[in-house]
Amino acid sequence: MSAVICTVDIVLLTLVGEELAAVLLRREHDPFQGALAIPGGYVHPEDDLSAHDAAMRVIKDKTGIVAPYLEQLATFSGAERDPRGWSLSVAHYALVPYELLAARNDAAVHVVPLSQLGTLPFDHNEIIATALERLRNKSQYSSLPCFLAGDTFTLPQLQRIYELLLGETLNKVSFRRKMSEMDVLDPVDGQFEAAGAHRPAQLYRLKAALRKTLTLLERGL
Repeated sequence: MSAVICTVDIVLLTLVGEELAAVLLRREHDPFQGALAIPGGYVHPEDDLSAHDAAMRVIKDKTGIVAPYLEQLATFSGAERDPRGWSLSVAHYALVPYELLAARNDAAVHVVPLSQLGTLPFDHNEIIATALERLRNKSQYSSLPCFLAGDTFTLPQLQRIYELLLGETLNKVSFRRKMSEMDVLDPVDGQFEAAGAHRPAQLYRLKAALRKTLTLLERGL
């Protein structure tokens, strides 16, 4: 009886302009050699204390970045998902500011808008769809979208990210009240962003103690 293939797969999501995109890499080996796929790799029992550790290692090894936020998504398994045999993947998703990817300037890392994914190997389209559903659901009641905003951002910029993920326009006053309730942002002293004819907008960043965790609202946005 052949051994079960045990891997981790990671959906790295980012915002390019006003469109969600996924990080894809070309597969170096069969099956599907040369095809674009989400980052993934085998679990190394001798090195990885958990599936989370394995996912963090794979992201670092294959993209050169450390994901600001990583969450276990779901387990995908079965005899048909991998031509090599019965396999199990502990899928994760991570949110990465585009500026972090751009700074790497790595030609091997392909940032592909979700609308242009096409058919990916294995069950990677299903994994991405599951991650997108999780992201949109959690965006209704948590600080999760903040991890797409970069190191510093204005409140209008952050509101726009929430709106893109939720697919609806948010009331400015209500949004700012909810951000205040979550208490996740610190103003950056003395830093503002020019806003055309309007008064310069205060820059904010996630509080240092909250940069790898989520804050939840009792009631959604």
